[in-house]
Amino acid sequence: MRLVHGRLAAISVWASFGAGAWVGAALGLVVGAVLGAVFTWFCGAILDWQRDLGFTLGIARTLLPFGDQIGALRWISGNWYIVIPVAALAVAAVSGLVGGVIGALLAAAYNRSPRHATVAVELPEDQAEETAAAEAVGEEPGVVPPPKPSRVSRVAGAVRARSRPRSRTGDAGR
Repeated sequence: MRLVHGRLAAISVWASFGAGAWVGAALGLVVGAVLGAVFTWFCGAILDWQRDLGFTLGIARTLLPFGDQIGALRWISGNWYIVIPVAALAVAAVSGLVGGVIGALLAAAYNRSPRHATVAVELPEDQAEETAAAEAVGEEPGVVPPPKPSRVSRVAGAVRARSRPRSRTGDAGR
């Protein structure tokens, strides 16, 4: 193996968007599940608090704070097995989009910056010989020179350059 040094010229914006989206979605899934669990627990705690306060003060539960949401609080507390995954998926979708946009912006900022990271790449022996030969000639290693045009394409290019559209009437100006 031979070690070759170079610089990272550009980063794919789409690949960075995808990587950021995956990371954001994975983190959002965990955070969303925790938030959903805390939310369902909080709804149950509010229901218990309302029940205790209603018995202690002798006030109707509908007159207490969150009294008009008792039905919704009961549904959320009773159907926690639906609420937690839905909250996790919702937070994962939003954080995935945010992570993707952040990844794409970082890639675009890196591609526009004048400084690029230095990288070291290990090449197998057969590529190391080709790289050494390219360096000896003065070419940049790893860069394939553009193909030389064939005789057919050179002749076709010359014919296209010589043939200009002409007017049938001979009036070139009209």
